[in-house]
Amino acid sequence: MTADLLTHVLRQGDRALVLSHRLAQWITHAPTLEEDVALANISLDLLGQARHLFTYAGEIEGKGHDEDHFAYWRDAAEFRNPLLVEQPNGDFAVTIARQVFHDQAALLYWESMTESTDATLAALAARARNETAFHLQHSAGWLIRLGDGTDESQRRAQAGVDAMWPFTLELLGADDEGALRADGLIGGSIETAWRAAVAGTLLEAGLRTPTEADQRAGGIHGTHSEHLEPLLEEMQQLARAHPGASW
Repeated sequence: MTADLLTHVLRQGDRALVLSHRLAQWITHAPTLEEDVALANISLDLLGQARHLFTYAGEIEGKGHDEDHFAYWRDAAEFRNPLLVEQPNGDFAVTIARQVFHDQAALLYWESMTESTDATLAALAARARNETAFHLQHSAGWLIRLGDGTDESQRRAQAGVDAMWPFTLELLGADDEGALRADGLIGGSIETAWRAAVAGTLLEAGLRTPTEADQRAGGIHGTHSEHLEPLLEEMQQLARAHPGASW
């Protein structure tokens, strides 16, 4: 059970860390200065969540590893994030579609985790739930604005939705966490609620819900796309160039 819980916590920490870095790549490149600030703040929220999760992972593992170890000293095959969050930013509409899919799943996940029998995860969930509700409000608002805007913005929004849809299945839970659910350590399935909520957002945006295309999966088991390794090289470069440095 300890190994299963460690894997679950790392999956959530890796999800938050990788997406945090993707969003940070928008800084100075977002459509407006206000959006630069908004995406930076969301990135920092996710980074904070990742730090708490990695610290807890170190406690569960019991090998003396801290948050920096899990962030900077693992290779791509050791990461357990869903494929969605490692996908390139694309244009702004692609990023927003990715965020809507992620944020809706993350909000449902954290809401369910407030009832966890694990006191550490339940406490983190109470905080992360509030942060994630803001993230979803932001991303859904943008998707509705793009979908209900010009012909060009609607076209790009639909293209973003279609591009990110094949990576959504892994957001809805893992197939090897039944024991954790049975013990109340994690919540139940969020798939039905997620599909209904996302469909509602797409409808309000005037966008089409994609048909069930072939889903791409494997990230939560360590099989990643070609995009993760370059992202980690960028993120880990300073720590690996100066091991043991502090500031």
